[in-house]
Amino acid sequence: MRQTWRWFGPRDGVGIEDMLQAGVEGVVSALHHVPTGAVWTPEEIARRQAEIATRPDGTPSGLAWEVVESLPVSEDIKRQSGEWRAHVAAYRDSLANLAAAGIRTVCYNFMPVLDWTRTDLAWRVGHGGTAMRFDLIDFAAFDIHILQREGAADAFPEGVADQAARRFAAMDDARREGLSRNVVFGLPGAAENFSLSDVRDHLAEYATIPTERLRANLIDFLSQIAPEAERLGIRLCCHPDDPPFPLLGLPRIMSTEADYRAILDAVDLRANGVTLCSGSLGARADNDLPGMMRRLGDRVHFLHLRNVTREEDATPCSFHEAEHLGGGTDMVALIHAVLAEEAARRAAGRDDASIPFRPDHGQDILDDLRRNAQPGYPAIGRLKGLAELRGIMTALSHPLVAS
Repeated sequence: MRQTWRWFGPRDGVGIEDMLQAGVEGVVSALHHVPTGAVWTPEEIARRQAEIATRPDGTPSGLAWEVVESLPVSEDIKRQSGEWRAHVAAYRDSLANLAAAGIRTVCYNFMPVLDWTRTDLAWRVGHGGTAMRFDLIDFAAFDIHILQREGAADAFPEGVADQAARRFAAMDDARREGLSRNVVFGLPGAAENFSLSDVRDHLAEYATIPTERLRANLIDFLSQIAPEAERLGIRLCCHPDDPPFPLLGLPRIMSTEADYRAILDAVDLRANGVTLCSGSLGARADNDLPGMMRRLGDRVHFLHLRNVTREEDATPCSFHEAEHLGGGTDMVALIHAVLAEEAARRAAGRDDASIPFRPDHGQDILDDLRRNAQPGYPAIGRLKGLAELRGIMTALSHPLVAS
């Protein structure tokens, strides 16, 4: 298992020196400043590679950009509207440029409008640190009473709308504004400047796109992109929906093992693969993460290892980001399945036997509480998670256990 770390670029509050001291082997990054739908040029790729390869004092870091997360898929591609054909062509060009630069693993997602959704970005947990949280009642209060989406009240399980009405009535203006800001944070690049009107406009554009249409659009996209990725030696890996259930009336197509199986079978190339995110998928009680790794492992190209605590087992449900060995996912069983898949790949002579993973998210603890890093990406919380995951890997690989 290849130990990697997500880095958002020079403005990230967790820097190159932090990664080195965490003992990571490679870096996960992206060109967040390049507009979605535009080509990632060789010059911009080389600039990010140089930033990763260099310490603040100008000496070599020894680190390299190994995984892209993510090369974004435009809303036009997802809807097959507007400039979608030009955006597909640009995507192909970006893949070629990444391959020429030696980068072979590319994570992406096909979530409409929202990249991820939380109602609280700094929820206080028992030990005094903070975690990101999705509160179903808060979200319903936003959807029904702040966004005022038509039909929203009928989209939630019985009793949720009544609880949301009481919750909303108890909120002051600051709490309502904070809730809106947290939900909208999942809109890429829009954390501070997306209005509710903008959100409503985005939702309206998906009003005539049901689940099966969105799935067909993803298959069409992959039918055009995956053969080129295969030729270039690039491994594409689709991230699951976060959270893995419908929100805001939008279709969801990557929330379960069956969803992944449909896409993998429809475009049956090794280049068409999976980002197995144990946190996103773990927000559903019916997702068996170790089993998914065993059954889909041949096409798993990237791993996000994190845990969530489901506050009930219904779907949808409230949940919060747990410590890496807490929550509802059996991380020991999951890593055991990963190591078994890697052994099978080595026996088959595959060149991708070591699967890159990163300690995804993490609770803000100790100095994280003053660092003001990207929400969900603390330094010490992730370092703690990486150490715990590394301990499991070491134990399961030890001759006393492996034999």
